[in-house]
Amino acid sequence: MSIFHDQSVLITGGTGSFGRAFARFLLQQDCCKKVIIFSRDEWKQWEMQQSDPIFTHPKIRYFLGDVRDLQRLCRAFNEVSLIVHAAALKQVPAAEYNPSECIKTNINGAMNVIEASIQCGVKKVIALSTDKAVNPVNLYGATKLCADKLFVAANAYVGAKGHPIFSVVRYGNVAGSRGSILPYWLSLLEQGASSLPLTDPEMTRFWITLDQAVVFVSDTFSTMCGGEVFVPKIPSFRLIELAKAVAPHLPYNISGIRPGEKIHELMTSSDDARHTVELSSSYVILPELVLEERVSKYRPWQKSDGTPVPPDFVYASDANLVWLSVAEMRAFIEKTMQKNS
Repeated sequence: MSIFHDQSVLITGGTGSFGRAFARFLLQQDCCKKVIIFSRDEWKQWEMQQSDPIFTHPKIRYFLGDVRDLQRLCRAFNEVSLIVHAAALKQVPAAEYNPSECIKTNINGAMNVIEASIQCGVKKVIALSTDKAVNPVNLYGATKLCADKLFVAANAYVGAKGHPIFSVVRYGNVAGSRGSILPYWLSLLEQGASSLPLTDPEMTRFWITLDQAVVFVSDTFSTMCGGEVFVPKIPSFRLIELAKAVAPHLPYNISGIRPGEKIHELMTSSDDARHTVELSSSYVILPELVLEERVSKYRPWQKSDGTPVPPDFVYASDANLVWLSVAEMRAFIEKTMQKNS
């Protein structure tokens, strides 16, 4: 039986790319009691309802609110069992120039989600993170690192009742998501661009599709014990090869990296290695501080199921074992364009 069977599931930031995909996934299963979209923009909620008949399903609810508002979160979380916290300010340049707003949403909002979940008796909470939270060089990454630490530490706050349990899912660039480079380049092509802007020809990134992210988060609800950071094994790509997949006939203009950007990204660092285990399709960063009553829950990760990584292990986009080819990226682009046409 699905972990979502007869459960009320809430998605903060539910009108975003991931929120829509995860809501569609749940509604297609038709096993939840309710699917609640929590977001602050009524226009995006209306637009979501118009975009696909499934978003007017009898089991879906739309709840206006902001993660900065603890009282509103407590109202929304009433009788909710499972939460995916996807709400965030995530544009790197915008965060650099508006740091206080990013902190209010990404850090204070995370604290509010934790507090409301505890007050309302939620069972499980998964917070979505990013590769930019590892050794961050920009404000967005720093706020997400702080949020990750808050969700991991929150497991110590729940007391003897043992729930909610909080875990983190961390992944890289979501291919084709709103605000990412791929839809931007495709929009330039539609406008008749004669070249593509390229920040740095050496730049690499991780690649995950929305469908893959949805399945990974769904599976994590069944395996989480609380306090882990789950990292999927996903391929890397070179930005210059993505440009070739998008428009092989166009030249590139090297614009230089934007404020707060890295040339390469990390999903786990060497400092994480001493408490990271490798599974068949993911890595799991175990919490350093584990309450005594939870120690036994982590033994499967450390013994039969998980293999400790080498002490100097890093999971980096430029040192990945799996890379996407130009042909594979072009096939994804063509499939996406056909789907959206």
